[in-house]
Amino acid sequence: MLRPVSTVSALADALRQRVLSGEIDPGTSLPEQEIAAAYGVARPTVREALAVLVHEGLLRRERNRSAYVPEVTTADLDDLMFVRRPLEQLMARSLAGRRVREADAALERMAALPDDAPWSDVVAEHMALHQALVEAVGSPRLLRLYGALAAETRLGLVRLRRVYEDRDQLVAEHRALLDAIAAGDAQAAVHEHLGHSWGSTAGD
Repeated sequence: MLRPVSTVSALADALRQRVLSGEIDPGTSLPEQEIAAAYGVARPTVREALAVLVHEGLLRRERNRSAYVPEVTTADLDDLMFVRRPLEQLMARSLAGRRVREADAALERMAALPDDAPWSDVVAEHMALHQALVEAVGSPRLLRLYGALAAETRLGLVRLRRVYEDRDQLVAEHRALLDAIAAGDAQAAVHEHLGHSWGSTAGD
């Protein structure tokens, strides 16, 4: 049942969780009439909820076609890392020798998730961790640039849910990243962190 507080927000949250958990496969169309029937809401509500996810980049909508989950290919992931890596390295240089409390907190929340937690919860904490690091730099322009990649990063993480069936590995890698930044060895840490799990490892 959707909470009556904000039906649009509740529906957007429900669909977002399904997309980020991989329950809705890339390329899957989301017809308004079917969603309205499944959730017991009016089509205008569905239209607004889908618009929220389209704005976030989690769905795409083209003329004469229902909204759908975009496909993220290996080439997309490689190009995303090509752009994201220098931004992360800039962030790491700026934070070298520091600990960011909010990033540590996101890591601990990720580590505390139960084994049966939906992958969307892992994605949320992963994004919160990296967002906290970028915000700690204090550069509005860096934050905007990083934010522009957020939707594709989240969709890319959906592909990695099978790579990280052992969630402890993901936690360990991010703990190593935060520890390396705090120790001042940020450049090598970011290079390793962004290079070991993307691209061909994620599958075609």
